[in-house]
Amino acid sequence: MTDVLLAEPRGFCAGVDRAIEIVERALEKFGAPIYVRHEIVHNTYVVNDLKAKGAIFIEELADVPPGATLVFSAHGVSRAIHDEAHARGFQIFDATCPLVTKVHVEVAKLHKEGYEFLMIGHKGHPEVEGTMGQLDDGIHLVEDVEDVARVRPRQTDKLAVVTQTTLSVDDALEILNAVKARFPKVREPKQQDICYATQNRQDAVKLLSPQVDVVIVVGSPTSSNSNRLREVAQKLGTDSYMVDSAEELQPHWFEGKQRIGLTAGASAPEILVRQVIDRLKALGAVSVRKMDGIEETLKFPLPKGLKLDA
Repeated sequence: MTDVLLAEPRGFCAGVDRAIEIVERALEKFGAPIYVRHEIVHNTYVVNDLKAKGAIFIEELADVPPGATLVFSAHGVSRAIHDEAHARGFQIFDATCPLVTKVHVEVAKLHKEGYEFLMIGHKGHPEVEGTMGQLDDGIHLVEDVEDVARVRPRQTDKLAVVTQTTLSVDDALEILNAVKARFPKVREPKQQDICYATQNRQDAVKLLSPQVDVVIVVGSPTSSNSNRLREVAQKLGTDSYMVDSAEELQPHWFEGKQRIGLTAGASAPEILVRQVIDRLKALGAVSVRKMDGIEETLKFPLPKGLKLDA
């Protein structure tokens, strides 16, 4: 192994930055504990770091004491959870990624106009549960092309598609094409729902993969966008592995390999990338260089009430 090529962009996106900052600001302003519904973002290191600072992660609102401060995770929540949290009287800060909120707003608006929905996404993912939970009914999950053939909406005159923001761009397009073939009048997402950061990281891996012998993706097993990065590299015929930390790197992955590609999912912090680089150097990597790539400058504002007092 001689050199490591770093994908650009990689790692934290604006929505993840904002979500973590919301929890950290709430801890600074109101003191521990701060309750967070679901992992704030899908990364083991980030969650453990926030736990150490006083965040308590819960799934059931019944586990949050009255009067506590509660943060909704970046993935968004259903209307039922939103309403229950307000009814219980918590002080709430919503860390839902604004790009996910945009999908929720679109669903609510089109529902009022009489639309039914097909949602392209992964069953059980918290973002999918949150988006589908914006409505009591009339939103159907399609996970693959086969599901498109089976789905039975009540009517097809007013049918719209929404997608989970962290999907593979190519997979989502294949399913969308199947939807359009079966329901020619379907309303497509106004703007591609797949988030800019997911798209940029996948595009970077498409550029990276042909230039290297193996791709390492830093990300946790629960992270949808990290899993998709590994799949993108694999589909291009490059051996690829996903690791939650540098300890998971296996020396035999690199035997006979000259060049290593390295990227990180949108919820993986740069410190983990640095640790992986250190481990690769210990295994024989000589140089590290960055690919040219898009520089992301987007920043999302924090919710009201979290400005720290001067």
